[in-house]
Amino acid sequence: MSLSIGIVGLPNVGKSTLFNALTQKGVPAENYPFCTIDPAVGIVAVPDDRIELLNTFSKSAKKIPAAIEFVDIAGLVKGAAEGEGLVNQFLSHIREVDAIAEVVRVFIDKNVIHVSGQPDPISDIETINLELILADLQTVAKRLQTVARDAKRGDKPALAEQALLEKLEASLKAGQMITQTFQHSQECENVGLGSEEAKILKSLHLLSAKPILYVLNKKQGAETVDLEPVLAYLKKLASPAIASGEGGGAQWVIVDAKIEGELSELEAGDRAEFKQELGVVDDGINDLITASYKLLSLMTFFTTGTDEIRAWTIKQGSTTPEAGAAIHTDFREKYIRAEVIGYQDLLSAGSYGSAREKGLLRTEGKDYIVKDGDVIEFKI
Repeated sequence: MSLSIGIVGLPNVGKSTLFNALTQKGVPAENYPFCTIDPAVGIVAVPDDRIELLNTFSKSAKKIPAAIEFVDIAGLVKGAAEGEGLVNQFLSHIREVDAIAEVVRVFIDKNVIHVSGQPDPISDIETINLELILADLQTVAKRLQTVARDAKRGDKPALAEQALLEKLEASLKAGQMITQTFQHSQECENVGLGSEEAKILKSLHLLSAKPILYVLNKKQGAETVDLEPVLAYLKKLASPAIASGEGGGAQWVIVDAKIEGELSELEAGDRAEFKQELGVVDDGINDLITASYKLLSLMTFFTTGTDEIRAWTIKQGSTTPEAGAAIHTDFREKYIRAEVIGYQDLLSAGSYGSAREKGLLRTEGKDYIVKDGDVIEFKI
């Protein structure tokens, strides 16, 4: 399953530095706007201790973790939706990703230029989100013009689409993100919308309808803005899918992109020593990757053996045939049954034979809903 997250934000907030830390892939990170013009793409392994445990259990020759794609998108500025600077073309890059990681600068450093002179996280978030809203307004208005002709003739599908578009337009004109207009369920269907309306909304590829993870970028040794009002603001934002942080609200993580970038270049032992010297106790990058994975309502199941242990990415709520399709499309059509066991049960049993004797290894049919951490062997 190929799913991607676009890293966006104002210029000089640490986007490319964060991307470098995520992927260890060098892209320009100079201190001026529009440094990154073409999006850079990096594939990042999802941190998961379970794959190491299963690798030890199976003595596999190869281990393949779950992965997620990050796209570094050039800095947006006020007026992006109107084509100011180079950024009008970058909005199309955002349209192509499945979710957004919005980098927000929360450090104060006079040596690092800020487009507004001084970092103001709430204002910066509002600026970016407003550009997404304005771009969506253009999309909806254009589509309304197209649909209007068929709606005038009484075409029922066109009338239904027109009604939805008018509702979207009203919300956008009120300055409301589409994620605030329609909450999302765990199945990523839009609550309050019929299946046909949900299809229409999905086909529009609206920017403000995408799940957003806010990445608050601090800096070691630099002053940090007062985060209390920022976090209070984020908690008020409607959250698609899973809410994080006390009291719900938008999903967010706090990272130090520069430190994380330096850490990513070190060996594991040196990394631990460096973190200890700096007094860094959290894993900002790992938290970001894990939160991004959850943001897209993804989960992991495993296949394991002496050849390889592999983590497979599927949507939450997937059945075994749907999970099998992640391995090969034939698995969905030719599915007969699967042997399933939770990874903890397998490790506790010590072997497949012992797990089978204890009744822990189950045979599941087409209706079984895969659980995160299941180890599966498909029978076709």
